[in-house]
Amino acid sequence: MSDNTLRRLPTHEAYNELLRAYDFFNAKLFAGELPSCLITLQREKRTLGYHSPKRFVDRDSGTQIDEIAMNPSYFSIRTIKDSLSTLVHEMVHLQQTYFGKPGRRGYHNLEWANLMEKIGLMPSDTGEPGGARRGQHMSHYIVVGGPFDNACDELTDLEFTLSWMDRFPPYQPKAKKPISPDGKGFIDDESPYDVEDLEDGEPELDDEIADALKFVTPPPKEPVNKSNRCKYRCPVCKTNVWGKPEIVVFCGGADCKKAEFTLVEK
Repeated sequence: MSDNTLRRLPTHEAYNELLRAYDFFNAKLFAGELPSCLITLQREKRTLGYHSPKRFVDRDSGTQIDEIAMNPSYFSIRTIKDSLSTLVHEMVHLQQTYFGKPGRRGYHNLEWANLMEKIGLMPSDTGEPGGARRGQHMSHYIVVGGPFDNACDELTDLEFTLSWMDRFPPYQPKAKKPISPDGKGFIDDESPYDVEDLEDGEPELDDEIADALKFVTPPPKEPVNKSNRCKYRCPVCKTNVWGKPEIVVFCGGADCKKAEFTLVEK
């Protein structure tokens, strides 16, 4: 057997896994009604994924198709189920584009919320029970025992995985919130998980994430001032400004008498 035969094909593997998941959930959760789309990997800041209607066009025929983008930067610091819930979240946007009436300018309307809830992804602007079910910037949480949760368990039982992870995720993973008494787990599609103190000590990372961290290099827990900017404050009116180190700024406030801003933090 030649070396070429043994050589892995990472691009083929990564995209085929996402396509396999798309086809699986399309059959299980959407009755196979969703049209084909072009799945891409994109590193958008603070975005786990997005849906872009009719983003691609065929060079010969002019056929237009939608894009569903996934951010691989988060694959190592979220569970596979969490990442797949983002894929299905975007599939709901695609579903609404073709079979419903999407809100204007990306607004997540009531129809979208009902479609999400139907497949077991509960819409919430906070990513937790009690959050608003519709709005401009929305998150969701997985309903334990719901259609998505059960379908995802079935898929992962078929030895499904996301083989390739970005080695440099955007933040240190934090422990997931414990399962709530009402049987719902939490997923936040907008920002990192919050860490809650438990009676028995600090919550632990999911085993799957802990294993993944052996191969990646997350940034330090303490935030780093990459912009090299410092914070200055007027001693009179308390107005804050940010600028380069060692600059001199005078306040123009009516009662501040051109007071010099003082350094607050670097």
